[in-house]
Amino acid sequence: MDKTFSPGSIESTIYERWESRGWFAPRGSGDPYVIMLPPPNVTGTLHMGHAFQHTLMDALTRYHRMSGRNTLWQPGTDHAGIATQMVVERQLATAGRNRRDMPREDFLAEVWRWKAQSGGTIVAQMRRLGASVDWTRERFTMDPDLSRAVNEAFVRLYEDGLIYRGKRLVNWDPVLLTALSDLEVLSTEEDGKLWHLRYPLEGAEGHVTVATTRPETMLGDAAVAVNPDDPRYAHLVGKRVRLPIAERSIPIIADHYVDPEFGSGCVKITPAHDFNDFEIGERHGLPMLNILTADAHLNDSVPERYRGLDRYAARQQLIAEFESLGLLEHTEAHKLMVPRGDRSGAVLEPLLTDQWYVRIDSLAQEALSAVESGRTRFVPENWTKTYYEWMRNIRDWCISRQLWWGHRIPAWYDNEGRCYVGRDEAEVRSKHALADSLALRQDPDVLDTWFSSALWPFSTLGWPDESTDLRSFYPGSVLVTGFDIIFFWVARMMMMGLKFRKDVPFREVYITGLVRDEHGQKMSKSKGNIIDPIDVVDGIDLDALIAKRTSGLMQEHLRPAIEKATRKEYPQGIAAHGADALRFTFAALATQGRDIRFDLGRVGGYRNFCNKIWNAARFVMMTVGDQPPVRPAAGTESVVDRWAQSRFSAMLADVHAAFAEYRFDYAANALYTFVWHEYCDWYLELCKPILQGEDPDAAARVRYNMVSLLEAAMRALHPLMPFITEEIWLKLAPLAGAHHESVMLADYPLTQNHARDLQAESEISWIQQFVMGLRQIRGEMDVSPGRRLSIKIADASVDDRRLLAAHESLLRRLAALGSIDVLPADAPAPPAAMANVGLMRLLVPLAGLIEPAAERDRLQKRMQKLQKDLDRSRGLLAKDSFVNGAPAAVVQQERDRVTEFEALLGKLRGQAAIVDRLIDGN
Repeated sequence: MDKTFSPGSIESTIYERWESRGWFAPRGSGDPYVIMLPPPNVTGTLHMGHAFQHTLMDALTRYHRMSGRNTLWQPGTDHAGIATQMVVERQLATAGRNRRDMPREDFLAEVWRWKAQSGGTIVAQMRRLGASVDWTRERFTMDPDLSRAVNEAFVRLYEDGLIYRGKRLVNWDPVLLTALSDLEVLSTEEDGKLWHLRYPLEGAEGHVTVATTRPETMLGDAAVAVNPDDPRYAHLVGKRVRLPIAERSIPIIADHYVDPEFGSGCVKITPAHDFNDFEIGERHGLPMLNILTADAHLNDSVPERYRGLDRYAARQQLIAEFESLGLLEHTEAHKLMVPRGDRSGAVLEPLLTDQWYVRIDSLAQEALSAVESGRTRFVPENWTKTYYEWMRNIRDWCISRQLWWGHRIPAWYDNEGRCYVGRDEAEVRSKHALADSLALRQDPDVLDTWFSSALWPFSTLGWPDESTDLRSFYPGSVLVTGFDIIFFWVARMMMMGLKFRKDVPFREVYITGLVRDEHGQKMSKSKGNIIDPIDVVDGIDLDALIAKRTSGLMQEHLRPAIEKATRKEYPQGIAAHGADALRFTFAALATQGRDIRFDLGRVGGYRNFCNKIWNAARFVMMTVGDQPPVRPAAGTESVVDRWAQSRFSAMLADVHAAFAEYRFDYAANALYTFVWHEYCDWYLELCKPILQGEDPDAAARVRYNMVSLLEAAMRALHPLMPFITEEIWLKLAPLAGAHHESVMLADYPLTQNHARDLQAESEISWIQQFVMGLRQIRGEMDVSPGRRLSIKIADASVDDRRLLAAHESLLRRLAALGSIDVLPADAPAPPAAMANVGLMRLLVPLAGLIEPAAERDRLQKRMQKLQKDLDRSRGLLAKDSFVNGAPAAVVQQERDRVTEFEALLGKLRGQAAIVDRLIDGN
């Protein structure tokens, strides 16, 4: 093995070997274990959220593969309708071309050309992180087989009366000229205004006042609504007002939706341009008057002087006209939630359009019942409540989009507007006996990307054909995804799986938290805090990092601040850490909380963990040599070996339990504790006296156990750290008698093969307390680690004396001891530093060990500094302004500091008292 661990030199080579040998394909005779990769957008790159979730999915896949399950991790990408179309349109624009001036087929050819050239970025990044998906099964949502599945699903739902076409309000993007799903809407609080407008009563004196943040929509008003229990307006219900400027008469209606406490208690109702107003309009049979064009200009339904105006220009003109008429009561500043398209950034408009919908009630009820009955469970369980709330308040699903890139809706129209749905035009003509001479045109719209994604768990397996894969791998075992798409994707897969396969698509849904930066901030381009996971793996210099963070900014004024913050946080750029260190960090951070704080410092810590493993492996292999050590006879192992085997068994039990409950943080902690602290720090140190002793048989037994435990530990660690474990395991395998070609093909270690030995654990725990107590004294008294200590032991029990006799040589080596004297029960103790092992006291006489006066001066200086720090913290906590005004975490930090300072001061005072006794001759 090389002297130092260099992940960059081994990881890509190892991955290419795994993939070329076909080892990611389903194998094994056990029950199927299936994970469907949530298909990332083909336009995208792997962000930290992807890398986090992919690490957890890969860990599950490798764990169950090694456990003998017939394991499939199904990969693929999503065509990402809007995102992809925007990318290609921008590329065309730089060449002076416009999609709307091109034939549809030519534009789609450009998209496919772009996809072939640039669509594989995220796939390459997945490989770099070690994702063991079966690449031979990679799917794309626009593949012919998956497109056939989409058409089949649409037609069957239509024939069952579950798809219909209707005129409803949608989120309309006036830049992209398409309807958007709720998921594609970003609502942010912005500064706006609230205009109070007077509508004159018809045929009577007076007026009512309405308040609106979008005054231009008043040209489409159909009514004014008041609360039926509001006594101020009870006499006006049923009467009418004259709509200014539009010069129309509209009624005053009563509806419980109206909040009497908001504004004047009168609300303008614009059914064609507000979602709540639409429902009120349907309840009261109001007309739906659309006043906007697709690009948010006013149409011919408004007075002529407003026609063709942009919505905001119309707003200014309308307010000026209201003011000139004396009908603008007043204007006030107002904060409001503004819906913007997540791709275009444009302010969206509720728009009344003809769209295709899925009738959702019956589908949702079955999907709801499936979770209620336990056929699918959510982990953590609290997300079940979120799922229930969404499913019980679900609305019909708008599935049409006014795009060119996507699955075109399989519906055709004749010149009379009659609609025919079928799998293709030939089927439509045959089914409806339409003559070849009858002209048909296909619906120009495409389906919402979530429609094809809803079929993902079975369309990727060959549906609508009854394939062997479909029978073998549906339903899946677990879906790993974020809480933000429980409704938009998880729920829709549940509905479609139950509809078309009569079973849930997955038995469990593991919901992960959202990866944020180390300060708890969401990672975003505008904040300049995005970290590319591949940059953590392979490293990146400062200039390249700044260029990456500031390229393609929507808000150029943010560039200087982002550059400054990046230079401060990463003055040397980001060092290469390797994939294993990043993966282990993700596992260690995978609590079941809502937020995951990513800290690059922890990746550095786990890079050190890799070094520790590497160095331990080198030591073991140099110690053992080229020949496999002989397996010792049962019952001949030393207590040191028995202890290590027992601790390995305890670790395995924790890891198996952690994987069963998706507690990757528990698994990582158990593995880290065993490998670093118990195997490397303790076991190898405990082995050295035996290896260097005079008993060759004992040394041979230790060499065997060193190899077998490390080999098993590499198998246990492999799902989280696949690369370093593979490199080490391949070198250990011949020594351990393993015959697989890769650690990923070996068996995951089982707890029943490694029994607990509580007696050995108790005995070694006694040794550890003994050694650690003396090491702590060295540290506190500033005694060199190489200087031998002469110690005295007081209050030793019979069992303490037995253990001391059995392990004296081991203790002398580990604790660097000189003389060891066991004091009689009535003997006085000299001035000494003390540590406890149970009730037994370890005494380190200070006479001759330290220079008392110098030691007292050193302790006094430390105590004075600590007292000053303690007084400062106490002073802060004594101020109400600090306790009540500072963030809770900062206040708690000061309280923790006080506790820490007080404890440390107590220790130092104890040491000072001992030194004073020594100086006084006591």
